[in-house]
Amino acid sequence: MKRTFYTEVAYAAGLIALALGTALMERADFGMSMVVAPAYLIYLKISEYLTWFSFGMAEYCFQAFLIIVLAIVLRRFRRKYLFSFLTAFIYGNILDIMMKAVALVPGQGIFSRALCYSSGLVVCAIGVALLFRTYIPPEAYELFVKEISSGYGFNINKTKTVYDCTSCIVAIAMSFLFIGFGCFEGVKLGTVLCALINGWIIGQCGKWLEKHFDFIDALGFRESFT
Repeated sequence: MKRTFYTEVAYAAGLIALALGTALMERADFGMSMVVAPAYLIYLKISEYLTWFSFGMAEYCFQAFLIIVLAIVLRRFRRKYLFSFLTAFIYGNILDIMMKAVALVPGQGIFSRALCYSSGLVVCAIGVALLFRTYIPPEAYELFVKEISSGYGFNINKTKTVYDCTSCIVAIAMSFLFIGFGCFEGVKLGTVLCALINGWIIGQCGKWLEKHFDFIDALGFRESFT
């Protein structure tokens, strides 16, 4: 018998999981998730001049830009896009907290870094899978995939993989253009690996969640986010 998983709880758990997973991958330094790599590169570049500019700030600024792009592509703007930015703002602040917490974890060896990377990859996938199962608008990254897939009738997992690979290419280009780094930053072998398998991992996490839980609304706010 399946257990009940309230969609509002899935929203909160998904944001926390995403923030934790991203912080773990940043600590591993094998390359960020291709989804957040562009924002991470923006953070690295701007923080050279503005020390108070955080990774979380870069996240919700970049996601605001992505929401504008989504509205242009679909030629429409919905109220839930504003809620998506609010989600990005909340996530950005949680991410800054997680970054400080993960920085306290001891260990700099290759094994510790590999453990951080693999754990971060899986935790991020769980977070995305949870956000796909809530009516509350997710971050712009997940919203973009959901809106494009539903708007054009594409498979959501395949759309996610295409988006991930595109984001990876953009991040590589940004890392190359930011020549002040002297080398690739944020985009490394782990980024490419994540781009290739992240969509599949999210799909597997989603299947496991659907097998064991019924996602039900606890509150009657679904129509408010349409």
